[in-house]
Amino acid sequence: MPSRFNRTDRINAELRRELGTLVHAAVRDHALPSVSVSDVEATRDLDTATVWVVALLPEQAVAAVKALNAMATEFRTQLSRRMRLRRVPVLRFRYDESVDRGERIDALLRSGLPPASG
Repeated sequence: MPSRFNRTDRINAELRRELGTLVHAAVRDHALPSVSVSDVEATRDLDTATVWVVALLPEQAVAAVKALNAMATEFRTQLSRRMRLRRVPVLRFRYDESVDRGERIDALLRSGLPPASG
């Protein structure tokens, strides 16, 4: 049975692993708000990659994403040394709100209240 994963999927997984390590080290070394990499979505031509992060404290997410975007060039340089890619994509960090939305939905379900329309 042929594999359903294409090259971009494999690269996304490898980028997620490597960036998870790099971001963890940056959080520790630069006293950044605690974040972790949840997903990476590289374009097919590997021109850019969106790096989705989640924050331990959602109110610190904006500051964390801003700091990570400022360090994106440094991360890209480190990735070029760690990975065997002809071209390492430009990194764009974004906050992944899906966890926050899931927690709000879970809290609403536990409270028995109908969700607010909007």
